Amino acid sequence: MNKVTLITGGSRSGKSEFAEKILENEADVLYIATSIITDEEMEERVKKHRDRRKNSWETYEGYKKLDEQIELYKGSSIMLDSVTTMLTNMIFENDIDFEKVAKAEIGNVLDLAKNEFKKFIDKAKEENKNLIMVTDEVGSGLIPEYKLGRIFRDLLGSLNQYIAALCDEVYLVCCGIPLKLK
Repeated sequence: MNKVTLITGGSRSGKSEFAEKILENEADVLYIATSIITDEEMEERVKKHRDRRKNSWETYEGYKKLDEQIELYKGSSIMLDSVTTMLTNMIFENDIDFEKVAKAEIGNVLDLAKNEFKKFIDKAKEENKNLIMVTDEVGSGLIPEYKLGRIFRDLLGSLNQYIAALCDEVYLVCCGIPLKLK
């Protein structure tokens, strides 16, 4: 039986590299890239990730209905990078005024994200796939100055807890060193 793994850590902690290292001996990996290129900085980040990946790995760029991608994929291992970016995309596809947003509206976004990840993880287990997801730990830093930053931090923190509870293994990566939490 394959495992569902969550890897978390701060920015530039080495979490993506650690996830890739776990899969380095796998010839068939579906790499799900959730980023949307919006500026030159993001374009450079995406390029670094692309350059690091094995040529034999298949790449899917998107963040919606990922359970369907698992069903279509015939290989055994899947890596999603990242939960953080996927949540960001989900937040901004809704036309929300974050300065005036109601708690119920924020709760709806969290419920939508939880539902997407539940279907994704359930499908990976059903199809007996090895699934590794990368996310960011954003609760260890300063309290964001702007309301949107605080909302995002809280949403991602809650989503990470939810996903971690569904996983077989959870790692925290700090300074390039992984620590197994679960």
